[in-house]
Amino acid sequence: MPQLDFSVFPSQLFWLCITFFAMLFIMSRFIIPKTAEMINLRKEKIDGYLEKAAELKEKVEKTLDKYNQALQEASDEAAQSLQKTQQELDAMIERRQADLAAELNRQITEGEKKIAAGKDKAMRQVEEISADLALDVLKKLGFNHFKAKDVNAAMKQSGEN
Repeated sequence: MPQLDFSVFPSQLFWLCITFFAMLFIMSRFIIPKTAEMINLRKEKIDGYLEKAAELKEKVEKTLDKYNQALQEASDEAAQSLQKTQQELDAMIERRQADLAAELNRQITEGEKKIAAGKDKAMRQVEEISADLALDVLKKLGFNHFKAKDVNAAMKQSGEN
C-alpha cells in the first residue's frame, strides 16, 4: 500500500502542513469574519424586532387601559342615570302610584339597552383596533403575506374557541 510507504511520509507531511495552513489562513481571513458579520447583523435585526414588539405591547396596554377607563365611565354614567331615575320615581310615587311599576320597567330596559349598545360599540372598536394592531405587528415582524381578512378570521376563530 502506497500510503504506508515510509519513504513518502516526509512529502505527505510537507503537503499536509502546506494544505492545513493554507486552509487555516483562508478560513481565518475570509470565511470566519464574514460569518461573524452575518451573525452580528442578524442579532441586531432581532434586537430591533424585539424593541418594536415591546413598543407595540406598550401601545396595546395603553389602548386596553383606555378601553377599561371608557367602560368604567360608561358604568358610572349608567349608575348615575339609574340613581337619577330612582330619585325621580320616588318623588313621583305619591302622585302616580299606579304608573310606578310600568315607568320603572321602561327606564330600566332603556338603560340596559344603552349599556348593551355602548358595550357592543366598545367591543367592536377594541376588535377593530386589535385586528389593526395585530396586522401591523405581523407586517413589522416581516409577515407581509397576511391580509386583514386573515387576521379577522383568526380572531373570530380564537373567539369561538
